[in-house]
Amino acid sequence: MIKPLLLCVAAAVLLGGCGGDPDAAAASGAASSAGSADRVDASTGPARKTDNLSFITSDGITLHAKLSYSGTLQARPLIVEFSPYSGNGIPDFGARYNHVFVHARGSGESGGSWSAVGPLDQRDVAELLQWACAQPWSNGHIGLYGFSASAIAVYNSLHQPLACVDAAALMAGTHELYRDLLYPGGMTNVLPAIAVGLGVGGPLLASIPQRLATGENISPLPPAIGMGGILANLLLHPTLDAYWQARTQRPGPNRFPVLADTGFYDVESRGPFESYRALRAQGVPVHLRVFGAHDGFPADTPGPFVEYQRWFDRFLLGENNGIDQEPRVQMLIGIGGYQAQINGAVKHYSASDWPVPGTQWQTLFLNADQRLTDHPASTSDKQSYLALTSGLATDPYTTATVAPISPLADLLSGVLTAGPQSLHYTSDALQTAVDIVGPASLILHAASLLPEADFHAVLSDVWPDGSVHPVGAGRLRSSFPHLLTERTLYNARGEPIQPTADFSAKDRARPGQMREYAIEFWPIGNRFETGHRLRLSLVAAPSYDLTLPGGLITVGLGGITPSRLLLPVLPHNDLCAALGSAC
Repeated sequence: MIKPLLLCVAAAVLLGGCGGDPDAAAASGAASSAGSADRVDASTGPARKTDNLSFITSDGITLHAKLSYSGTLQARPLIVEFSPYSGNGIPDFGARYNHVFVHARGSGESGGSWSAVGPLDQRDVAELLQWACAQPWSNGHIGLYGFSASAIAVYNSLHQPLACVDAAALMAGTHELYRDLLYPGGMTNVLPAIAVGLGVGGPLLASIPQRLATGENISPLPPAIGMGGILANLLLHPTLDAYWQARTQRPGPNRFPVLADTGFYDVESRGPFESYRALRAQGVPVHLRVFGAHDGFPADTPGPFVEYQRWFDRFLLGENNGIDQEPRVQMLIGIGGYQAQINGAVKHYSASDWPVPGTQWQTLFLNADQRLTDHPASTSDKQSYLALTSGLATDPYTTATVAPISPLADLLSGVLTAGPQSLHYTSDALQTAVDIVGPASLILHAASLLPEADFHAVLSDVWPDGSVHPVGAGRLRSSFPHLLTERTLYNARGEPIQPTADFSAKDRARPGQMREYAIEFWPIGNRFETGHRLRLSLVAAPSYDLTLPGGLITVGLGGITPSRLLLPVLPHNDLCAALGSAC
């Protein structure tokens, strides 16, 4: 009974994060119909109005949207959001902007079927922007806002010309929907899929009475309901095939400035980091903030919205507020794990790029005495664990997203430390604090009794009181042992410090075959304080991920099978020295 309840609560929390700001303005337009609604702005300005509008796409689908404006409707810069969720998604950026909230096809009152931000959704983005730019309530300058699914809508559409867009401010979202959310490490991540499906399907069901009243055909509704569609495709496309490639950010002609935000514990954490790198390589003026997203904003910090306001004011209104001259990358690095971070234990860190220039990847080896050390054992050894299931807290990204139930998650995760279900490797206590910030990797020599298994590794900050605080996770399905070398980051020794697995086809191991795997850890951002220890745990993935029953997994240690962790250490830090070594 506990697990279904946990899933339901988790999905509800995810929906609250993904669905946007409930106090935001809604939208309308030139093709507006009756039904304006007045709303008093949170500021002291005039009452804000919301009108309805509709737009017909090139394939004949009617999209519904809402236009929100202050005072008299007149030409102003537009802030536009494309969302599959219901209601009022755009935060209030002030009376100098008109806000347009677009219900993606197959969501809200819009016709058609939502395709998980696929090709038709992407074409809708380009067509509606072209139309909106020419309306009398637009002055020809558009800013794009997005959070989660609506950020993905923008990232996935960047390969097309987007008319009149001068800037974008995006929170969370994915660079690759497969790799960054639904199949991290090639492992099915079903909980976000359920959450998104409910978020899309719920408003669709609620819209049925209005569709019937207006005579609109509801036959497209069943395939449009998000849960069924997204879960079906999740199971039908287990490799990174053409379906997922069409839902990936691709190079394009747009060069407008982009401000991306994420959190180190966000359920979509990897996406904005990779989008930043891709846009930077294309010459796009892109900045990155790691101020929090689904995972919340640390206490006594404003979150990213102050930055978003400045970004739009700079590029849509021409204000010389200096945001484009500030450090390109700014982060809030937690001190001691997620709970401490969300309570306000953070340090602000700025850099000129990502990964932070000057970062050194230092190595800790897994040894048979259950220690993490700076050197491997000279002889080979083996240890085994049963890959059955583990608790929610072994996935720090989902745990942070469902933070209101994290005490329950921690309780359920107690099983991961019990008996043969896990292996743990712990460092000595640090003699000085160390900032570990960036992508990381685990080089794991492992074998399974089954031809396919899921490897799930958790890095934790162990406090002097013995409490354990996960700060990152690495995930990989054993049938994906190969790397995309052109996309993998390597250190000077040729070791993958940010491995990019090839998920296009499976290569299953023989039962009991020992192979080397390079497991990607999503970006870590944590200061390990003096007296704290680092711990690597090898466990089964949480059961809500639809994990494979890996049976008995055997890990190679030392000698010719030196399993090891490569950690990103910021400039002016030295993990080896903090451990009393000169490695």
